[in-house]
Amino acid sequence: MLRVFKNGKRSLKSLGTSTKPEYWDFKKNEPKPNAPNKDYINQLILNAKSQYQKLVIQKKVNDEEFTANSLLNEEKNEIRPQTVEEFYQYLIYDLRNKGNVGNSYAYLNSYNSLKNFNNGKKLIYTFGSIDTSFLQKYENWLHSKNLKETTISFLFRTLRATYNKAIENKATKKGKNPFETFKVGKFSTKTTKRALSKNDVLRLKNYDTSKTSQIRELAHDIFVFSYLSGGISFVDVANLTAENIVENRLVYKRQKTGGNINLKLSDEAIKIIHKYNDYQQNGLYLFPILHIDRHKTPMQKSNRVHKICHQVNQELREIGKELKITCDVTTYVARHSFATVLKKSGVNIGIIQEALGHNDLSTTQIYLDSFENTQIDAAMANLL
Repeated sequence: MLRVFKNGKRSLKSLGTSTKPEYWDFKKNEPKPNAPNKDYINQLILNAKSQYQKLVIQKKVNDEEFTANSLLNEEKNEIRPQTVEEFYQYLIYDLRNKGNVGNSYAYLNSYNSLKNFNNGKKLIYTFGSIDTSFLQKYENWLHSKNLKETTISFLFRTLRATYNKAIENKATKKGKNPFETFKVGKFSTKTTKRALSKNDVLRLKNYDTSKTSQIRELAHDIFVFSYLSGGISFVDVANLTAENIVENRLVYKRQKTGGNINLKLSDEAIKIIHKYNDYQQNGLYLFPILHIDRHKTPMQKSNRVHKICHQVNQELREIGKELKITCDVTTYVARHSFATVLKKSGVNIGIIQEALGHNDLSTTQIYLDSFENTQIDAAMANLL
């Protein structure tokens, strides 16, 4: 908080960030050397002090009357320019501080891409420098790196979101938004279909894991469980607890979209869950991915899920090679296979598309809200 004193009156202004007490030097009124994002917080403090000190000097030179409160309120609606570097750091820090680790990585990837485009230098220019010419040069540079259209689309959508957030936070002016003329929608977001045939799914399901490693057995179980349980994503599998099983139904909220899922569990899926009963008693979660005592913070959970997902996908690829499956088998393939097999079985395509959201994953929630559970349960019977 910035404190402004005038004639014995005090007013406070939030700088829009925070840190834990153990990282704050209360005598010096500054973050300690070991504080996370120390440089970012010090920069905020320095900018705020400089901004209001200049304003106070202007008031005195012009012989204007003011109070501590009026000084702060006067500045509320004015633009406070920030460099692109400063604003990205603020976004990433703020998201992680709020527990949105996954989203923070999206902005971190965007920042790193722009930094590489800037020859590895910090982004010390303002958002006003990002015009249509800048965006065109950035697009050409991304194409020169032979990136896929989907990746380029993602980077531009994230940059556009950052620009819009900068406008909301009054870090730049609305009238200069280059995305009003530079259309991000021109990039193709269609991906190659990644799905197994029903026959390949059954061969993978019947794969013998009795003489393999624990991680391969887990990989196999997660793929089959995902396929049988509505194409549930790996991060959602990792976060399942006993509370998500209600009368042999899988009831959970998606990590990515917040959509509510409610599906009937097949006997095969229930067997897979029971297989890990010993772990569930000790670690809270249904599958041995996260542990209640070792993975407490959002960052710890995110890093753990990312690590195990990578290992699981490596094992699934090896299984696919052994079975001579031409498709690159991953946990994501289970999701698309769920949809494709149901579609080929004659299940209403509207249900499936809304279930998985091939164009927009958030439509999964719409799917479950739009159709009766009996329709979904009947559709699930076609999986094996």
